[in-house]
This record gives sequence, structure tokens and C-alpha cells, in this order.
Amino acid sequence: MVLRDHEMNGTAVPRLMAVLAHPDDESLGFGGTLAKYAAEGAEVFLLTATRGDAGRSFGHRPGSPGHPGPEALAAVREAELRAAAATLGVREVTVLDYHDQQLDQATPPALIAEIAGHLRRVRPDVVVTFGPDGAYGHPDHVAVSQGATAAIVAAAGPAYTHDGVVAAGQPHAVSKLYYLAWPASAWAVYQAAVGRLVSTVDGVERQATPWPDWAITTVIDTRSVWSTVWSAVACHASQVAAYQGLLALPPEQHEALWGSQYFYRAFSAVNAGRQRETDLFEGISR
Repeated sequence: MVLRDHEMNGTAVPRLMAVLAHPDDESLGFGGTLAKYAAEGAEVFLLTATRGDAGRSFGHRPGSPGHPGPEALAAVREAELRAAAATLGVREVTVLDYHDQQLDQATPPALIAEIAGHLRRVRPDVVVTFGPDGAYGHPDHVAVSQGATAAIVAAAGPAYTHDGVVAAGQPHAVSKLYYLAWPASAWAVYQAAVGRLVSTVDGVERQATPWPDWAITTVIDTRSVWSTVWSAVACHASQVAAYQGLLALPPEQHEALWGSQYFYRAFSAVNAGRQRETDLFEGISR
């Protein structure tokens, strides 16, 4: 079923869609943006590729005593995701059926067609996802970035098919695509609270690499919703051990942490230029 454009006072309400990898990505990475636009009346949608089934549970490693097992954890984390999304004001949450820490092994035509089908159904104006670096090299983040980017192309093509896989729905052209692009200042605040973010892949350590300031095209002021973001983060109780450092932060540091969101405008069909944006919907009537 295609979601028809909802109109308010004769004007189409703008739609924002986040395409992400895990439960908690929506709060820790994109929470300020999702909450801000939801509060301003935009329709906000979230697509999450996995249920986080390979993660820890209250600090317990998979397979250790105290860990409930992947299926039980997946159910817990999906419930946490939906609670966090409701806190942020997300209109709809879609969870795909891919396994945590295996998204980069998904069959590309199937993943792309699945995301493209949801893009065609929701018909967002703007899409946000991770950058090609996956924030700190996380393979699932890299995979969802590549999948979302390719799916935007696929969703717009009326005759899209690849290896016999066809995207469902009528073609839809997204107006703007943004990648999360934290500068050094944002990483410094975040890692001071939670520690250095590292992903070891094939024996090689990957870590967060800040985007240069000149590459950041868009900065969103989210100070008005920082407390909402923290409430959403707190919904992910099973992951609280990873966020322990955040619990001790005073309100002013929480505001500094969640008060701005940074993006790289990967493409826009409606605006251009070097001037830094303050609105993801710049160039789109709203």
C-alpha cells in the first residue's frame, strides 16, 4: 500500500526517512534530527535493517551466562527500538529481517530492492543514512549506506530490475540524500562520554574518522529537543552498559552532545552551492 501525501491546509507535509542498520542508531546517531522534524510537523519514517540480535545484553556477551540468546535479544531490542522511535515522534517503524553483524553479507539485489520498495511506498522527500565510512567503519553501517544509496537510484527507475529481483511499487524520486558526517568537535564530545569507538574487521582496527569541516554541508540545530533524544537513548535499556558514561553527564553536556546534527548532502535535485544549510528540506516547499 502506498502512503498518500498527507496534506495540511492544502500543503503537502514533508516526509523524512532514515535508513539505518541497528536499534539505537536512530537515537544515538540521528535522534536530534528525527525529533526536531517530527516536532515541527514533518512525517518521519524509520527503516532499520536488523534487530541487533548479535549484541550484548545488559553487558553480557553473546553465549555467556546472563545473555538471553539472539532470538530473545532481538525481540527485546525491537521493542526498545519502537519505544525510542515513539519518543522521537517517528510515524512508522519498519524492521527488516537481516541478522546483526551480517548485513554486509546480504545479497545486494535483494537488499536494494527491499529498501527501494519501502522508498516507493513511503515516498519521502529526504533520506538520511550513514556515510560511506559507516561512522566508525562498522560493516553493517557501511552496508546500509551502500544499500540505501543504491535503492534511491532503483526506486526512481521505472524499469529497475537486477538479477531478476524487482522493486515493488510505483517509481519515486527522492529529492535529497544526506550522510551523517560528524566533525572532530562532535566526536570529541561523544567519545569523551562513551570511550573510543572501534570496530575490528578482518583483524584490522577501524575507528571513527572525523569529517573535515569544509565537507559538512548541513548543520541542524537540535537544542530544543535534546532532552527528547536522551529519553529515546534511555529506551535502549539492554544496551545501557555501553552508554554508562552518558548517565553521569550533567544537563549542559547532554545539550552539547545532542544539540547539533551534522550531515553531508550527498545529492540534491532541488538546491546546490557552497553555503552551509540549516534545514534538510532547504529547496523543498514546506
